[in-house]
Amino acid sequence: MKSLDAMEQKPARVRILDAAHELMLTIGLARATTKEIAKAAGCSEAALYKYFPSKEELFVRVLAERLPRLTPLLSSLAAEPGQGTLEDNLTEIARQAALFYEQSFPIGASLYAETQLKRRHDEAMRQMGSGPHMPIRGLDAYLRAEQKAGRVRPDADTFAAASLLLGACAQRAFAYDAADTGQRPPVDDFARRIARTLLGGISVAADHATP
Repeated sequence: MKSLDAMEQKPARVRILDAAHELMLTIGLARATTKEIAKAAGCSEAALYKYFPSKEELFVRVLAERLPRLTPLLSSLAAEPGQGTLEDNLTEIARQAALFYEQSFPIGASLYAETQLKRRHDEAMRQMGSGPHMPIRGLDAYLRAEQKAGRVRPDADTFAAASLLLGACAQRAFAYDAADTGQRPPVDDFARRIARTLLGGISVAADHATP
């Protein structure tokens, strides 16, 4: 835990995000109350609400500002299709997604143990236009942009492809804990293999990166 003096040198909004990230990661989203977050940030609960109108909003900002930047990557690629190679781009997307889910899964997993709380959380996400489906939409948009640019086959199901890639990255966050080694596949190798396998089904062959 950082010293109180070090915390006080940071702006209140930064301290709140730092405290929320640490608590959500260590005790889970369901148990990390705004009162506890404010206490850990060295401010009042009222001060917390000046920056974040709800715990759901705070959760979204933690995902956006403290975890790997998956959404900005997808948005930038969708805005400029044709840059780099599909293999390189999808490998980087898979790498960022794997790291994002690795860090976000421990935060959100506790919601699944409390059905009513999860329903309230999901409703808040809908009202904010956020939620775990948004990366799939973002990747789908990028693949459709590449489809229009002629680098993804015109008959490829871009939504299914996006779901497959991100689903594999999400599964990596929890599926290997009971394996013999108890370790996840190394992220760089995992991302490369996922990207290459997906490309075999959707890409124009000439766009593969040079081995």
